[in-house]
Amino acid sequence: MGRSFKLGIIGTGGIAHAHARACQSLDEIELSGVCDLNPDAAREFGETYGAEDSFSSLEAMLGARDLDIAVICTWGHTHAEIFKSIANSGRVKAILCEKPLCKDASEVRDMASLASQRGILLAEAFKFRHHPQHLKMKSILDSGSLGKVHTVRSTFLAGPVATAHLHPDANWRFNRAKGGGSIYDLGCYCIHHARFVLDAEPERVFAMGYRGPVTDVDEVVSAVLEFPGEVTATINIGFRSFGEQSVAIYGDKGVLRSNKAWNNENQPVSVHAEYQGGDASTYDFAPTDQFGLQLRHLCDCLEKEIPHRIPPQNSIHQMQVIDALFRSIESGQAETP
Repeated sequence: MGRSFKLGIIGTGGIAHAHARACQSLDEIELSGVCDLNPDAAREFGETYGAEDSFSSLEAMLGARDLDIAVICTWGHTHAEIFKSIANSGRVKAILCEKPLCKDASEVRDMASLASQRGILLAEAFKFRHHPQHLKMKSILDSGSLGKVHTVRSTFLAGPVATAHLHPDANWRFNRAKGGGSIYDLGCYCIHHARFVLDAEPERVFAMGYRGPVTDVDEVVSAVLEFPGEVTATINIGFRSFGEQSVAIYGDKGVLRSNKAWNNENQPVSVHAEYQGGDASTYDFAPTDQFGLQLRHLCDCLEKEIPHRIPPQNSIHQMQVIDALFRSIESGQAETP
């Protein structure tokens, strides 16, 4: 890496700590500023991670710092407005925004348009896209060794969450007004993964879900995505069941599986392949900081002027699928993204 990049973090919630630790692990990143509406939280966060300065407003940070990268770590319903302020400031070259990028496809289209107008690199923070585990699965799939792929199955169950904690005030994930719900929080991984490995967009989607009586968010969802060529992806997500984070890709000549697909920071992971005739292979990967790989890729994009792995158009398609899943739950019918 030939240069240093100044980075600012917006929001000091749980996910912000992962981004800050990634900054500390990379010599090419300097944590120039952090901002939060709570000045004490901003100051404590900045001191913990060695930020050059902390601020109690986005405007103050943007007024004081020229940044190469801004990382949006706030609740999902605030992303679009924060992005707009950063983009219009003219003080930032790239914006990494936590998933989901915003509330719906219309907002993503507006964000993508503004990023293009301002010459800003906008990227959605799907950390797993940078993990060697998933890059290996994609390369095996692209090699043709699985044959014709017919089904992708993925599960992200983040539970069981105690009933007493399934309350809007307990966590943003259980607060509809703040962008909570299992589709936004968990399903986005499974949706993006299926679109990534199949290199296609679903033509129809069907979903069934159950809203919590207290949270009013989708706490359990099962969905089917229908891709061209008689290919399907099945997704199971939720907050109520025993935790699991698995993915499998089935072809007519073999299958790939991983039982630690998403939140596996600092854990060893494996990809297991089985083929017709009994042949099998296991690919092992040492503990990996996905957040660090994600930031390094963004720096490469800025320095080498190469395309990001997740361009804004990809995020538009992603949110179109999410919008369609919500419509399907309400209508009880298959919907077109």
